[in-house]
Amino acid sequence: MTTSDAATAASGASAVWCDRCGEAVAAGSHDGCAAARELEPPRFCAHCRRRMKVQVLPVGWAAVCVEHGEIRG
Repeated sequence: MTTSDAATAASGASAVWCDRCGEAVAAGSHDGCAAARELEPPRFCAHCRRRMKVQVLPVGWAAVCVEHGEIRG
């Protein structure tokens, strides 16, 4: 389970938006997004589609949504 999956499970809501491209999860295949997310942090909030402030750190990353808070990976 990734950090964003853990945040989704903790909030009790399922992701509606892709956290990499910002498009609807139900809109089609996001295989390329899933592959890219193994190497890079999320760019969009999976709950509200807002662009997140992302900081890449030597030990991982931190992404902040103004509405839903911070996730780390």
